[in-house]
Amino acid sequence: MSEAIEVRKGLVGVYADESTISKVMPETNSLTYRGYAVQDLCEEASFDETAFLLWNGELPTASQLAAFQAKEKANRALSPALLRVLRDFPRDAHPMDAIRTAVSFMGMEDPDTADVSEPAQRRKAMRLLAKIPTAVAAAHRLGKGEEPIAPDAALPFCENFFHMVFGRVPQPEVIKAFDVSMILYAEHTFNASTFTARTITSTMADMHGAITGGIAALKGPLHGGANEAVMHMLKEIPSPEAASSWLEGKFDHKALVMGFGHRVYKNGDSRVPTMKKYAEVMARVVGDERWMRTSAVLADIMLTRKNIHPNLDFPAGPAYYLMGFDIPLFTPIFVCSRITGWAAHVIEQGRDNRLIRPLSLYTGVEQRQVTPIAQRG
Repeated sequence: MSEAIEVRKGLVGVYADESTISKVMPETNSLTYRGYAVQDLCEEASFDETAFLLWNGELPTASQLAAFQAKEKANRALSPALLRVLRDFPRDAHPMDAIRTAVSFMGMEDPDTADVSEPAQRRKAMRLLAKIPTAVAAAHRLGKGEEPIAPDAALPFCENFFHMVFGRVPQPEVIKAFDVSMILYAEHTFNASTFTARTITSTMADMHGAITGGIAALKGPLHGGANEAVMHMLKEIPSPEAASSWLEGKFDHKALVMGFGHRVYKNGDSRVPTMKKYAEVMARVVGDERWMRTSAVLADIMLTRKNIHPNLDFPAGPAYYLMGFDIPLFTPIFVCSRITGWAAHVIEQGRDNRLIRPLSLYTGVEQRQVTPIAQRG
């Protein structure tokens, strides 16, 4: 019987459920949110509008957007108890570990934790969207021995994050590049962290538990942690002129080159051209072309020699670095964005829920008798 069973390692090619949230359109090779191509959203909308779209199915009107933004601003502050917990974290803790623990703590405080009705899930989603950036910034500053900076309700979402991390708001070109990255990272079908969140939700566990699981999955270098790995990789290369020989050394040792390839995209990640465009903007704003020049060499050789395209993490890593963010902060920024997609999937899973419980093909020993310890040689 086992010979007739096909095991799909990594669930490759398996459709686990239906979803109306996002899709990679094969005809245009475009990632779409609720039918809108992300590259169009990046140019014509904002991250706030994209979050509203993911949760509500349509782009907001001006009045709807204003109400959405007002709710987000009103929920940014962390409780004194959570701030005390953040202060007690080890100074060398990875920010992803800090935000995972912070979200779990938020679940203990949230008045709607046990309520899995859709209205309650939406309230929790908004609180998480508002509080996660505050917690990320606070944990980051505390880890560097600096005091947290309180959120500023007068500032929009992206400007407020820079304010909380650096104590200042950069020029509009930087804010736009950051906003674009947030849109591009917001959602991506049944990826590992999203499927983790949906699996946890399928047990009727709480939203915070599902998001905590999603954060844990996102930390891995084969998923969200890849943008950090890309920047560490680029910093290994002494100069753009050395990139070719450096890459040949990787080929010789059959080593993994971070930021290339994708399970879904076979003809190139549709998000890359947009993120690359804004990473180049950052390079011009900062006056440092090294990382983009090095990236261009790597991308050209990888495509020519291996026919492998870069993924979103490849230009996002240097873009965040040029914005001034420390490398360990890259994946927590991803969390600040992806909470929108995760929450959309948690809500969708709850509407027509069925416990996610796949089978496994057992390949161990057949059933046998337990031998008394005295008879075991």
